[in-house]
Amino acid sequence: MKKFFSLVILLIVVISAVGFAPVTQDENVVTFGVFEPLTGENGGGGYQEVLGIRYANKVYPTVEAGGKTYTIKLYEVDNKSDKTEAVTAAQNIVSKNVNAIIGSYGSGVSIAAGAIFEEAQIPAMGASCTNPQVTYGNDFYFRVAYLDPFQGTVMANYAFQNGAKTAAVITQLGDDYSSGLGKFFVDAFKKLAGDAAIVAEEQFQTNQTDFKAILGNIKAKNPDVIFAPSSIVTAPLIIKQAREMGITAKIMAGDTWENATIIENAGKDAEGVVFSTFFDEADPATEEAKKFVEGFKPFLVENNQPDVIPGVSALGYDAYLALYKAIEAADSVDPIAIRDALVTLEFDGVTGHIKFDENGDAIKNMAVIKVIQDGAFKFLQTVTVSE
Repeated sequence: MKKFFSLVILLIVVISAVGFAPVTQDENVVTFGVFEPLTGENGGGGYQEVLGIRYANKVYPTVEAGGKTYTIKLYEVDNKSDKTEAVTAAQNIVSKNVNAIIGSYGSGVSIAAGAIFEEAQIPAMGASCTNPQVTYGNDFYFRVAYLDPFQGTVMANYAFQNGAKTAAVITQLGDDYSSGLGKFFVDAFKKLAGDAAIVAEEQFQTNQTDFKAILGNIKAKNPDVIFAPSSIVTAPLIIKQAREMGITAKIMAGDTWENATIIENAGKDAEGVVFSTFFDEADPATEEAKKFVEGFKPFLVENNQPDVIPGVSALGYDAYLALYKAIEAADSVDPIAIRDALVTLEFDGVTGHIKFDENGDAIKNMAVIKVIQDGAFKFLQTVTVSE
């Protein structure tokens, strides 16, 4: 009897140390781990991405493989927009023996989790994580978004073609997305306008709320544009404080700024802000996109969201669809078989035709530029960058 209780206690200790209870696997269920921020600095954008994933699960709830019909379930874990928390969240997902993983909004948390997914040999499909390091050297990480070198080049080209001769850049210390995209913009703008065209490069700390010192330095340089890739939380603070200080330069950013809370919090000061994104609901490029727009807008309303489709929601849907199509192509729900199928997979998603290069990155050469006008996001133009 003592031996029995000792074994029970040992088992409890082991489970407590790991932190997760064992999971009973249903042979007729496929599970996609959803690795996204629902709280923290990127919680707003993460939620938009998750809504796209949830809607895809509603449209494609089952998949055929190996002569069987599997129900696809989502196992959602909040990585809290934090690199340390991301590791715990990734371990949690892996411990559940999921078949594949989707996420994350935020390149830093995606990079932090990458080695865990690779070691477990579970394929991960990034949606809007755009830093090159997410997939580089990782045979199990793919993504459906374009990359920051492309996005930075798109925004640099837009600025230059619209008359900008000088630019200032504001980035967040320690944030892979912000620092990476800022650098790619700087490199591209220098090639177009010369090395002296970047008149200021400023950095701020995570959770910083006062940008007056940074903006004062920038105001003294009088740039034509300010490029400030940052989070949804930081964006309205930078915008409002810049305008309060009398800075009239055009303010620009990347895909993270496509969130209605920026307009709500920055108010009239947000007018004229320009950013790049992944999708325009007014110009669906594929049949999948047309169906998505028709069905997802009421789904947004059902979830108490504005009926304007964010690009990251479209990417969340495409990330789910990529894994769904890979299972069909592999005719298997085995994680390694799914991963192998992704290598040669091609399909029409919401954000266009998708296939992957040798790094697992979607091969894309087109981005959408939007502007905040009359308190709403307005399509401005589509930009294509040749290789």
